[in-house]
Amino acid sequence: MRFALLGVAVLAVSLFVMSGQMGVPSDLPFPVQVAIAGAAGVAAWHARRSWWPLAALGAVTYAWLVVWPPLLVASYFAGRTLGRGRGLAAYLGACLAVQGVSALVGEARDGPQEIMTASLGNALFMALGTIGLPLAVGLWTRARKETAEERARRLEREQIMRAEQVRAQERARIAREMHDIVAHRVSLIVLHAGALEVRTTDEETAETAALIGGIGREALSNLRDVLGVLRTPRPDSPAPDLSPHPALDDPDLSPRPALGDPDATYRPQPTLGDLDRLLDQSRALGITVTRHDEGDPRPVEETVERTAYRVIQEALTNVHKHAGDAHTDVLLRFADGELEVEIRNQRPHGHPENLLGTDLSGAGWGLVGLRERVELLGGTLRTSTEESGGFLVSARIPA
Repeated sequence: MRFALLGVAVLAVSLFVMSGQMGVPSDLPFPVQVAIAGAAGVAAWHARRSWWPLAALGAVTYAWLVVWPPLLVASYFAGRTLGRGRGLAAYLGACLAVQGVSALVGEARDGPQEIMTASLGNALFMALGTIGLPLAVGLWTRARKETAEERARRLEREQIMRAEQVRAQERARIAREMHDIVAHRVSLIVLHAGALEVRTTDEETAETAALIGGIGREALSNLRDVLGVLRTPRPDSPAPDLSPHPALDDPDLSPRPALGDPDATYRPQPTLGDLDRLLDQSRALGITVTRHDEGDPRPVEETVERTAYRVIQEALTNVHKHAGDAHTDVLLRFADGELEVEIRNQRPHGHPENLLGTDLSGAGWGLVGLRERVELLGGTLRTSTEESGGFLVSARIPA
């Protein structure tokens, strides 16, 4: 709309110039004047895409008829778009040539056109008004626009930096809390399990204590990975010192990464290939776990495998906490376009009702996190109590 109005204005002013009211009167027939003014208006409207046709038409009409509106508007766009080096120099050189040609044509025609273009004072005034001033205005508006854009980019960078700083501080706080609370408590569990394994005379108790100690060491190792990720957001940055706490850094409790292994801090997370080891750990704690596989196994994305593993892990953890030694079935079904995981435990032995409904501290938060993890991949997680007294956790993940 703005360029349409600009075209109309150039057309109207050009007609006024050729009629002698705002410039040198032209002896051309009125239809020809209208055609010239119309061409100038169309070129001004087209300047939103390219202003060079307007500049060419302005040069011709100024040198021939001293019609200055097209050249004035073209000079403004030149200041807005041309580079400050060779581009502007070339444009000013072309305008100087147009002024010279206009002076020669004015001397040949005599009259008002000679007075307007051939006299030095009037020629300088016209050059300043139709070329210099609009060119300066164009340069000024471009400088303001560039300054505003640079200010906006700087503010955006500062906002990003502040957000990153806040995020890094929050990650560091979470890492400290995890170390000070979780790592300390797990370290105590491992220490007590080791002491029980050494002091007990019962072989079964010693095996159970050894299993608890092994699981605790694995938990500490996983916790070290998590703390490393929290404290070091960029994988290519050096691994930080995670904590000075002696329990977490004790080589007897948490095995350190091998020297020269830069990826040790970022070991791959467990996937379905580690599922049997997870099930064996649950069996060693007294739960009868049966694995069922349906469909044709096929490679799926690592994030899908990792999520399926976490679903099974959390479900088995809930069985340990709330259902005792209840028999549990784990189903992996490879269907068309999705991977389905089902963990179904029977009614706990010796309990009048399913203990999964018992109000225990922290119960339910793991399932909330699982649901968020599954939904991020476009899947669904369903949990329900069955009529037989058991509990079902079912996840469908696109794969």
